[in-house]
Amino acid sequence: MEQVIKHLKKLETDDFRVLRAIEKGMQKYKHVPISEIGDRTKFDVEYVNYILDRLHKRELINRWSEKYVGYHVNQHGYDCLALNVLVQSDVIESFGKSVGIGKEADVYEGLTPDEEVVAIKIHRLGRISFRQTKRYRDYTADKHHLSWLYTSRLAAEKEYEALMVLYPLKIAVPKPYGQNRHIVVMSNIVGDDLFTIKELKNPDKIFDTILKNIEKSYRKAQIIHGDLSEFNIIITPKFKPLLIDWPQWVSITHPNALFYLERDITNVCNFFEKKFKIFSNPQFLVEKITKT
Repeated sequence: MEQVIKHLKKLETDDFRVLRAIEKGMQKYKHVPISEIGDRTKFDVEYVNYILDRLHKRELINRWSEKYVGYHVNQHGYDCLALNVLVQSDVIESFGKSVGIGKEADVYEGLTPDEEVVAIKIHRLGRISFRQTKRYRDYTADKHHLSWLYTSRLAAEKEYEALMVLYPLKIAVPKPYGQNRHIVVMSNIVGDDLFTIKELKNPDKIFDTILKNIEKSYRKAQIIHGDLSEFNIIITPKFKPLLIDWPQWVSITHPNALFYLERDITNVCNFFEKKFKIFSNPQFLVEKITKT
């Protein structure tokens, strides 16, 4: 990301215009022809080539030259497009250190114009393609000419949508600040992953709080996490659970809603039974939550 931030500061308005033209063109082409970029930007061919060479040298786009010369925005270029919008719209002012590199997303610290510390989550869905294709097929099945960049964007939009519904209902999730393309900005996540904790004060109380949040999400927001486990529950310094990673949520009207709810609850119950000897009946809990 150091390279991205370095280039972001040097990019000019016309650079972003060309990047956006290529991005739009990628809906039609795997490699966007120079003529298409010119048509979209209204720049003459010579000037388009000048900017393309500059962006290519900065490694923000990739060049393809077989049947014709074409370009596509790469991960670094896509990062620049998203971060530029978030800065220009006053969602973030500065970009900080890395706080987590995962299989499906990178998380960095950032600052808002009001100097609030936030988490900048950058979705990276190309890392485990088979699993991710399967997981996200519900909202990518009707999209044509799909790229991993676009799939990451859909995941970010879906996660932000969930947070915007859940947070006002006082469900234990990060506060959403903004979203653009594949990046979601949310309140800073401070604490330890549940699966890393060896000892826990009042684990039964935390277990109950997690279940209450699952129930509130189901009943009030009509949302099921869909992939909840000890790997995406944070225990804050005040020993409160925080439920994170929501891009795979489903509505309670989803055909497989009950399956996902049962899996979420079973994962949580199995962990607390194995780690803290707290015994429960997942099926009973599911019936309790879904009871009208």
